[in-house]
Amino acid sequence: MSAKAEHYDVIRKPIITEKTTMASENGAVVFEVAIDANKPQIKDAVEALFGVKVKAVNTTITKGKSKRFRGTMGRRKDVKKAYVTLVEGNTIDVTTGL
Repeated sequence: MSAKAEHYDVIRKPIITEKTTMASENGAVVFEVAIDANKPQIKDAVEALFGVKVKAVNTTITKGKSKRFRGTMGRRKDVKKAYVTLVEGNTIDVTTGL
């Protein structure tokens, strides 16, 4: 499979936190993805971009917080995260980038 421009639109960036580092020990990698992306699209994009086999994709949408920007109320955008579980033996090093 070759990486197409649509794959880069689906996957925005890897998320590196304490929680995702714990998940990576169990063969899972966490990405921020487009809010309208579905699980088959995410699976295809990860397999094409990184050349790995995907076992499962779990998604979660984090609602944006209301915050004060320069005295006026604003709202952060909603973020969709994809927890991608890889087949045994496959790994993605998210620290290197694409």
